[in-house]
Amino acid sequence: MVRGLGDAACCLASITTRTHSETMDILYLIIGLLLGAGLAYFLLRGRRKAEQQRLEAELIEKYEAKAQAAQERTVRVYESRISDLEAAHSEEIKCARKESTNQSRAVLKGKMAEQIAPLLPGFNYWPADARFLGDPIDYVVFNGYAGVKDRHENGDDLEVVILDIKKGRAGLSQGQRKIAKAIDAGRVRFEVVRIFDDGTVKSHSWPKHKEEEQTEGDSHDPHD
Repeated sequence: MVRGLGDAACCLASITTRTHSETMDILYLIIGLLLGAGLAYFLLRGRRKAEQQRLEAELIEKYEAKAQAAQERTVRVYESRISDLEAAHSEEIKCARKESTNQSRAVLKGKMAEQIAPLLPGFNYWPADARFLGDPIDYVVFNGYAGVKDRHENGDDLEVVILDIKKGRAGLSQGQRKIAKAIDAGRVRFEVVRIFDDGTVKSHSWPKHKEEEQTEGDSHDPHD
């Protein structure tokens, strides 16, 4: 009986030892599986992160390439527009210069015509009687003044003519029409302006003192 109990104890110990060994094997297997899963997780995570970074780099590269291409297209478009504008501006400058030259020539011809008008056939007055002003009218003609000055004529028929030179059918300007209306309305007078030694100036319409004016001369009182 004692031997039977010993055998049972040995059997139980063997079973316990085998169970403990199997338990440790299972535990090691579980630990190995966990370590393998963790390692696989970290490896997959690193690979996934690397793949994500690669994709992000590709996307950034593609975006930068597209942005650069778009920028280059924009630059080309604006360069083309600038070139067109410069060409148009250059052409406008040429046209403006040509037009300005033509206008300058026309103005110069007009000025020359105004200057030589008294010498042309059909001018009704003695050229020596014409005094050129240019603006707002071209000439004041003292018709008959040369006869008074050079030939000592009495000059009773002397007349003053306001005269403007026009080419073809060109009309009077607005200001010239106002001048013509003022003359036609009689708003014209002859004034004498006297400057005295004390620096004062006095003017009056002629004749104010009639024959007395001829004898006053420089002795005229500036305050009378």
